[in-house]
Amino acid sequence: MKLSTSKRKRFRVSNKVKRVASADRFRLSISRSSKNISAQIIDDIKKITLLSASSVEKDFKLLDKVNKTELSKLVAQKLAKKAQEKNILKIYFDRGPYKYHGRIKVFAETLRENGIEF
Repeated sequence: MKLSTSKRKRFRVSNKVKRVASADRFRLSISRSSKNISAQIIDDIKKITLLSASSVEKDFKLLDKVNKTELSKLVAQKLAKKAQEKNILKIYFDRGPYKYHGRIKVFAETLRENGIEF
């Protein structure tokens, strides 16, 4: 079965992260569209999603005229707050098929500023 370029990129990055996964760290998977961004923290050993945050949630819809990079910062701050409440401080960053640039980079840097280590 032949995979598309984006799926090959996603599998390549995700599998590298999963190979080095350990019980003390979880994987942060990120996805973005042309307007929104979402992320979830996943336990690959138990195969469950522990936390998630998205720009589609109600509290982000109430904001007026926020550009996409600012929206990425807000979602990252919310996810970091949720993670610290559940005592998750170390993660693996799974950027998927996206380059570490733009909104993805802003998202990662905001997580680091809020105490998440990867």
